[in-house]
Amino acid sequence: QVQLVESGGGLVQVGDSLRLSCVVSGGTIFFWTMAWFRQAPGKQREMIARIVGNNGASFYEDSVRGRFTMSREDAKNTVYLHMNSLKPEDTAVYYCNGASRYWGQGTQVTVFS
Repeated sequence: QVQLVESGGGLVQVGDSLRLSCVVSGGTIFFWTMAWFRQAPGKQREMIARIVGNNGASFYEDSVRGRFTMSREDAKNTVYLHMNSLKPEDTAVYYCNGASRYWGQGTQVTVFS
């Protein structure tokens, strides 16, 4: 049974940084495309970052490009989302997705000014 567990969320001030982690068990992420999504209150869940499994190609949504960096450590079956220069509009529940099939439970990020 595949499980994804996110961690690292929290309450931070504008301009702060956070690193989210997503640890995968029950499967090997080496060939998986891994992605981070977020869902703000009253809004749809949106993909903000993705790394393709077989070639490492990355994608970032416009609002986070240049501030967020996604990385993966396949040996640890873990992906990260490094978030810098956080803004109030980054407030959301952040979800990890594996192979376009598996979801974590989410971790809350709240940015206050």
